[in-house]
Amino acid sequence: MQSHAASPDRIQRDHQNRTRARLTKDLLIQAAAARGDERRKLLDEVVILHLNVAAAIARRYDRRGIEHEDLLQVANLGLVGAARRFDPGRGKDFISFAVPTIRGEVKKYFRDHGWAVRPPRRVQEMAAAVSAATQEMSQVNGVAPGAAELADHLGVGVDDVVEASASRECFKTASLDYRGDDGDESAFADTLGKDDDGYTRVDAVAMLAPACRMLKPRDRHIVYLRFFKGLTQQEIGAEFGVTQMQVSRLLARILGSLRNQLRPQGAG
Repeated sequence: MQSHAASPDRIQRDHQNRTRARLTKDLLIQAAAARGDERRKLLDEVVILHLNVAAAIARRYDRRGIEHEDLLQVANLGLVGAARRFDPGRGKDFISFAVPTIRGEVKKYFRDHGWAVRPPRRVQEMAAAVSAATQEMSQVNGVAPGAAELADHLGVGVDDVVEASASRECFKTASLDYRGDDGDESAFADTLGKDDDGYTRVDAVAMLAPACRMLKPRDRHIVYLRFFKGLTQQEIGAEFGVTQMQVSRLLARILGSLRNQLRPQGAG
């Protein structure tokens, strides 16, 4: 049998991984015995050593309807959580604990925030199971499984697998600028009728103006930038020195406050 020597790049990567594993173990053992700022400093070093792992996991979920920066931030937070919760006394290596922890955080965020059209929770969970089973069976068999094979593997009906697979289209919506595959020069948006919303706009402004005046100055400014100036969440975040995710949360809170103020008295 002919043997194949490992490439220099592979040898270098293996050496780097072993070195990182030893350093990580030493840092975690020290952190377990430390307290306060010293412990945080040691755990920060562990996180820095594994940022590339978090980035690799985040990249697996790119182009599914969520900005890469958001996914990367969630993956990094999962890495931080893994470093804080890891117990070096159990004998398990850190990377085997961190990877599923980070992946779980990304999947949770993805399930909660990645749907352009949100299907029922049952379908979301089945979609996650189908995705995991597809990867597992593809690695074992060398070919992607069909719906019947997946159904048999998961112990569910074929219709459930088909429905879950179709739900992946809920992660993204078609652009209004889409022009089809038949060479039609008309954009999809051009085929949509338009209502005269002038009267509705007047009513909305009349109701919203008093509610907006009750907001804090910063919240009013965020509403102004987003809905009057048309800035993106990322552009607003740059102006305030915060992340796009934080801006999204701020907007959710502000809009919730406005809805509460506009809700009729006594309404549930």
